[in-house]
Amino acid sequence: MSATQLPARARVVVVGGGVIGASVAYHLAHLGWTDVLVLEQGTLSCGTTWHAAGLVGQLRASEAGTRLVRWSTELYGRLEAETGLSTGYRVCGGLTLARTPERMVQLRRTAASATAYDLDCELLTPAQAAERYPLIRSDDLEGAIWLPGDGRADPADLTQALARGARALGVRVVERVRVTGLRLAERGDRRRVTGVVTEHGEVECEVVVNAAGQWAPLVGAMAGVDVPLHSAEHFYVVTDQVEGVHRDLPVLRDPDGYTYVKEEVGGLLVGGFEPEAKPWVAPEDIPYPFEFRLLDEDWEHFEVLMDSAIHRLPVLAETGIRKFYNGPESFTPDNQFLLGEAPECAGFFVAAGFNSVGIASAGGAGRALAEWVVAGEPTLDLGAVDIRRFPSVAANRTWLRSRVAEVLGLHYAVPWPNRELETGRPQRCSPLYERTLALDAVMGSRNGWERPLVFAPSGEVPRLDYSWERPAWADWCDAEQRATRSAVAVFDQTSFSKYLVTGPDALDTLQWVCTADVDVPVGRAVYTGMLDASAGYQADVTVTRTGPEEFLVVSSAATTRRDLDWLRRHRVGTPGIVDVTSAYAVIGVMGPRSRALLSRLTPAALDDVAHPFGTSRVLDLGPCRARATRITYVGELGWELYVPTEEAAVLHDELLGAGADLGVVPAGYSAIEALRLEKGYRAFGRELTAEVTPVEAGLLFACALSGPSDFLGRAALEERRAAGPARRVLSLVAQDPGAWLWGGELVLRDGVPVGQVTSAAGGATVGASVGLALVGDRATGTATAGWCDEGTWEVDLAGRRVPVRVSRRPPYDPRGERLGRS
Repeated sequence: MSATQLPARARVVVVGGGVIGASVAYHLAHLGWTDVLVLEQGTLSCGTTWHAAGLVGQLRASEAGTRLVRWSTELYGRLEAETGLSTGYRVCGGLTLARTPERMVQLRRTAASATAYDLDCELLTPAQAAERYPLIRSDDLEGAIWLPGDGRADPADLTQALARGARALGVRVVERVRVTGLRLAERGDRRRVTGVVTEHGEVECEVVVNAAGQWAPLVGAMAGVDVPLHSAEHFYVVTDQVEGVHRDLPVLRDPDGYTYVKEEVGGLLVGGFEPEAKPWVAPEDIPYPFEFRLLDEDWEHFEVLMDSAIHRLPVLAETGIRKFYNGPESFTPDNQFLLGEAPECAGFFVAAGFNSVGIASAGGAGRALAEWVVAGEPTLDLGAVDIRRFPSVAANRTWLRSRVAEVLGLHYAVPWPNRELETGRPQRCSPLYERTLALDAVMGSRNGWERPLVFAPSGEVPRLDYSWERPAWADWCDAEQRATRSAVAVFDQTSFSKYLVTGPDALDTLQWVCTADVDVPVGRAVYTGMLDASAGYQADVTVTRTGPEEFLVVSSAATTRRDLDWLRRHRVGTPGIVDVTSAYAVIGVMGPRSRALLSRLTPAALDDVAHPFGTSRVLDLGPCRARATRITYVGELGWELYVPTEEAAVLHDELLGAGADLGVVPAGYSAIEALRLEKGYRAFGRELTAEVTPVEAGLLFACALSGPSDFLGRAALEERRAAGPARRVLSLVAQDPGAWLWGGELVLRDGVPVGQVTSAAGGATVGASVGLALVGDRATGTATAGWCDEGTWEVDLAGRRVPVRVSRRPPYDPRGERLGRS
């Protein structure tokens, strides 16, 4: 089909003919959606795909991420036979080196993760690494890991093979057609895409997939959709032929030297991810046309990578350079790609921002997005890449330019579990921000919000250090935990997402989307989940009835746009759904002396009769007025105070001033994390995901299954309850007080891998690392109560087996006596 012969209509239009767009089209066709049109402004793969290095490493930081790449490798392995076109895919193995003890700990943890995900992985000595790759210098290495399933592909050939496979099933691919606009229709309070405008006419459609790579923000803007990505320059060189290099030479990664190396036509392709990257232009400033083009050489910037590569591969010092590549690639604010339907516009899907892992991810990401389009919702846990994870401000061009300079280097930085990004901060600040800084808070960031992690004692520098062992700030956190357990602590929890659901249809909407019965008296708060049709978690919230037709929904700081989108998609009738996150600060007052402290600021009775657990009232507190909800995420008597933003600083000062003799202290989110784990409280995104139901999570008590009322996901939940859990969330406590768990560790029962730690922290009350884990018997596909209660349990802590005590009940206050649930 020529560029001028566009169809009048297609069910799906894919914008972008790179490897991602081709993969989405291929998988849509294999799912039976063959009325698909792919539009490419140049020719296939001409944007950033063609100059990608083509590395295909299987192991990722999460089970879901690893699954996507495995889908890719399974597809690439069969695609040539299916289409008759070579993909250049070759399984040659991957060797990752460690120069430092800290990196070697990471590699040992990586090897344990590979075991958890059922991937082959082998720890190597320096000598064994040199046997695998004779060209390397190995005298300064700590060790290495070997991943035999890693490989490489030819990006342009892979794209052509995917496109041919799609065409064979009826997909139309048209080159030299530039999309200039979109047709939209207003449907209630949400837009819907209805067509694509091009230089050669319009095409009516139901779905648009924005796979436009570094141009994706421009296509998004046509639909009023934020696509937070920005291009950075990415460098590599291809050398002359090198003696000893052959087609099956493994992919070499030397992350402490920021470099990767693969075979390229008898020579070596040498690239890397330098610590401080070089951002390119904003999307609107990309020249047009920009096809099969590179940027200017920059040997000065590349020097840090070349010097490191020569150190590791001395043969490079005497090898000529055949070609210098400097090609722009798009990066996102958190180094994870963007996938899914945009909340701003129905039918508009995004698959972009692949952070230099597009070739490895393309097959799996294309399949996942195609399944999402067809099913109407994700078919696996895609929370880490869901486009709805970012606030609108994350698309700010100035901020993005600053952030991507740091993000590119994260590929090969040591992945500290508590790493906080440094660029583009502060961005979103609580009204208590300056006060917490003045109290020597160490700040972290969540969804752009600045939040206190821990407070430095007098005389200490407020600084977050990184270590695989117990960090220096853990002692400060322990003190905050002890204060919360024995006296009273004040927490700035303003970053909570907060929504008002109002009107005659508010109750019906919440009864449908919530697992718990929220038809409660005014002034009652209810803990509840929100599930999808498969009974997987989509949200974990508290709903407070604040009026006959008004409800306050409180959720995680990280899920604002996702929650609002979910509520609007699944509403019953036309309730009002309003984001009031910025209208209220939240101050947590927690601990056995919290009642005494609040009583000094209010004449209202706060005893168990007047203000029992789960009660929410508006109170006068000092000169302020706030909603006081008796609830806790730390396992102690406490209240969350919802106060208008402009009154928050005054109330905060009143609380700290009135509680001096009660032992009041400011406390941070690191303490909250440890305290909630001692109490066994689950967290959305870790224990609670789209692949976990209340049966596995142990949260059936928060599901209204005894009554006749239906809710979203109930039918699937009933089936899962009848079948029994394949996995369970269990509490665990390390039996070695010196062992420090971060989360992600492999869990073993009787020496057999059974799952992973989902969250962990140092618990001051239990005197050891405490956490939650998702585990199950892989041999039987079950996790019975008897199986959980028996056996010898351990975690793999960077190669060392540490005994743990596991329980289906929390290690701290399992009867809930500290909450005073009168």
